[in-house]
Amino acid sequence: VMGSGIAAQLANAGIPSLLLDIVPKELTEEEKAKGLTLEDKAVRNRIANDNINLLATQKPAPLFEPAGASLIEAGNMEDDFDRLAEVDWILEAAPERVDIKQGIYERIDKILKPGQIVSSNTSGISIKQMMEGRSEELKKNFLVTHFFNPPRYMRLYEVVPGPETLPEVIDRAANIGKFILGKGVVYAKDTPNFIANRIGVAEMGRILKAVGSGGYNIDEVDALTGKAIGRPKSGTFRMIDIVGLDTLINNSAYLASQLKDDPAVAGLELPDFIQKMKEKNLRGEKTGAGFYKRVKTKEGKEILTLNLETMEYGPRQKPSFPCLATAKAVDDVAARIKAVANSQDKGGELVWDILSATLVYAARNVPEISDDILNVDRAMKWGYNWELGPFEIWDALGVEETAKRLEGDGKEVPQIVRDLLAADLQSFYGAENGKPTYYNVHAKKMEPIPEREGVIEIPHLKIDPSNEVLRNEVASLLDLGDGVACIEFHCKMNTISNDSVSLIHKSLDKVEEEFDAVLIGNQGDHFSAGANLLNLVLAVEEEEWDEIERYIAQFQGTSMRFKYFSKPVIGCPHGLSLGGGCEFNLHSHRIRAAAETYM
Repeated sequence: VMGSGIAAQLANAGIPSLLLDIVPKELTEEEKAKGLTLEDKAVRNRIANDNINLLATQKPAPLFEPAGASLIEAGNMEDDFDRLAEVDWILEAAPERVDIKQGIYERIDKILKPGQIVSSNTSGISIKQMMEGRSEELKKNFLVTHFFNPPRYMRLYEVVPGPETLPEVIDRAANIGKFILGKGVVYAKDTPNFIANRIGVAEMGRILKAVGSGGYNIDEVDALTGKAIGRPKSGTFRMIDIVGLDTLINNSAYLASQLKDDPAVAGLELPDFIQKMKEKNLRGEKTGAGFYKRVKTKEGKEILTLNLETMEYGPRQKPSFPCLATAKAVDDVAARIKAVANSQDKGGELVWDILSATLVYAARNVPEISDDILNVDRAMKWGYNWELGPFEIWDALGVEETAKRLEGDGKEVPQIVRDLLAADLQSFYGAENGKPTYYNVHAKKMEPIPEREGVIEIPHLKIDPSNEVLRNEVASLLDLGDGVACIEFHCKMNTISNDSVSLIHKSLDKVEEEFDAVLIGNQGDHFSAGANLLNLVLAVEEEEWDEIERYIAQFQGTSMRFKYFSKPVIGCPHGLSLGGGCEFNLHSHRIRAAAETYM
């Protein structure tokens, strides 16, 4: 499945691929009815063909459009293996077994051609193990390129070089991910589970252990480990159902086997209820039931949750922790996490136990798993969809305050935290001379965050106040340099209100005088969910029809001003671009849309 998902993302970028899978050992009933044999090509390529055909029905859709499947050719590991000598990039996505992977690389070694990139999509098996006994030529051209599932939607792309990987191979592999496949590249070291799964799986184990011993139910844990602390709203157990119980078990077992001397991992044996679920085949979405189960009722459908003691399903239970009510009232994610972690109720206690252990674990493992904190934070944000990475959470809670609380709990304060505080610094991130900075764990001082090639990061740009030419509560006009301005929305869902429209007109006046072109774009989750209808609803309730007429005319006038503006207007939509957001883009002179745009 992962192989076909990666092939689909390559197809989305217009790149053809050859998808190889094993040869079936038995005929299906349908094949028997057709009179086919195990030697027929249709049978021998069946598994790869089935995976390609599934792309059209999978949700979320792996392909931008169904026609993209025509760029993926099916083959098998026996008849077509030598054809790998024809390709530019050989990407292995075999099951997570060292013996299987070693066997594949032994065969690749015999057909390798100069200049080929060879990589593994392993989620944590070491390069040293996979390359045991292989040629120097293969080792020089080999690395790990780890996509997260599903490859189309997950941004993280971990690049892990081996000790002999050529620098130009690392650059080529990273650039393919960055500039062709639209991924966020994180450089990791060849350590067990790399960065994201090292931290993520360890935290998952801590959560499961806390549930097993702390008397929390599934609904409570998912509420506490979801949006309340800047994580996906699915929380922990819903995410396990999505990725599959088997994946959790395998990743946990591998991590434990490779880190026998790591006390943080050694004490995280999976609780008994995980084994019981495995025996009952409650493995998540792939088997139709896991921690959650969707059932049909007279009213439609209902989602039930698993009772971890009785192993029976029952109605969902709405959590009632005061800290969750607090979380709903706080929009700023850093302030929200701090409020929940500092809560004195049972929910706050669990959040602190989980977060504090994760923060300590992340800090203790730099520079082992990564040379810097930047890659750690990016890995967790891009691979696990956290809103803040571990070191950003340290800053949100307060580094010194958190260190004192850890000491009060009798817990470890990692050395890099002690070093930071000893240098009279208060946070892992900061700003100096209008530029963002981060704590360099090697130099033990703050240094400028390196700019990512081809990327303008609006939060970094706004550190220098002179780059924000105009601003109100919902929108800004930014100076991007080179005579180009950007109209940025920055409110909830980036909805468009009277204040947005007012700022747009003032911005266009400014662009007319001082700039050569203007973009309409932002780096929120969505370009815009459309008009803010609250004012319109209030006007309707008050029967203020003249006000409604003015609102509609003003909105239409703004679109027309974009359309007939004297300087280039470029719409840059991404995510949701609905209603007025869609109209503004359609009235731009050019549109540069992100691949994931829903307009």
